Parts: sequence; structure tokens; C-alpha cells
Amino acid sequence: MQTKLRMAMTVFAASLLSASLISAASQVKAPVASSKSHVVGIASWYGQQHQGLKMANGKRFDRRKLTAASWYVPLGTVLRVVNLENGRSVTVTVTDRGPNFRLHRILDLSEAAARQLDYVEKGLTRVYVAPVVSYVPQHAELHRTVVAPDDSLVASYSASDSLVASLPAAH
Repeated sequence: MQTKLRMAMTVFAASLLSASLISAASQVKAPVASSKSHVVGIASWYGQQHQGLKMANGKRFDRRKLTAASWYVPLGTVLRVVNLENGRSVTVTVTDRGPNFRLHRILDLSEAAARQLDYVEKGLTRVYVAPVVSYVPQHAELHRTVVAPDDSLVASYSASDSLVASLPAAH
């Protein structure tokens, strides 16, 4: 009986320990979600092996388009990515989720974006990432309508005109 009780307590303690580790792992802070509007980190790229697979936005991956995968920004966000090793930059749209958290990378770029940043052969590079603020100016619409004067206003204006006409002229 004591052996069964010890076994049950050991299993219970192990399950509590594993549950606490899992909940601690799910509370990873996102670097872009902080008060900074930019982040510096390591970027990787993906290409042929993912060609045609469905992405998080529901569309098919095309390695020839300027896209990125990130866990830290909303899908559809436009990002400016600068390769800190050579100064080249590219503008990409976040269309997918990734890279894997355990890899400690902030961004996965499409092959086309990696080519523009000139790091395809290396596989990884240090990058500066900032969201592109888009502003689309819109012209103000002016709705002009002609309003017919009210009859009571017309009568008061004509009465004041006759009053002004009857006043002696000032010299």
C-alpha cells in the first residue's frame, strides 16, 4: 500500500513540475511587442522546401515574393529589414508564422528577400527590423449645397434695407 502511495505522489509531483515548465515556456515575451518600434536579431530564410505550402494567412508560399514569417508582429505587417553586415535593405510583408522559438531567430525571410539582402549562401544574418508606417493621404470632401433663404429672413433683410435707406447720410 505504501509503495502505491509513493508512486502516486511521485507521479503527481512530476505532473505538477511538467505543467509549471510548460506554462513558463508559453510566457515568452515577444521582442517587437515591447515599447521599441524596432528590433535587432538573427534572420534565416526558407525557399524551395516550402514552395506551394499553405501559410498562416491562408495563401500559398511563393519563394520569389518578398515575404517573411514572424511570431512577433501581426500578419500583413510591412517590415523594413536591413542586413547589418552589408547595409542592404528590403521591404517585406509578414504572411506566415515562424521561425521556431528554440532557434532564437526573430524572422524567416523568403528566398527572394534573402537574395536582396545578399545572405542566401550564409543562411543566417544579423538584421535590423522596423515596421513601415504607411500613410495614405485622403482629400477632404466638400459637400456644398445651396440652401434657399427662409421667407422670414428675406422680410427682415428687406426691412433693415429700407431702414438703412431712410437714415440720413453721414457727412
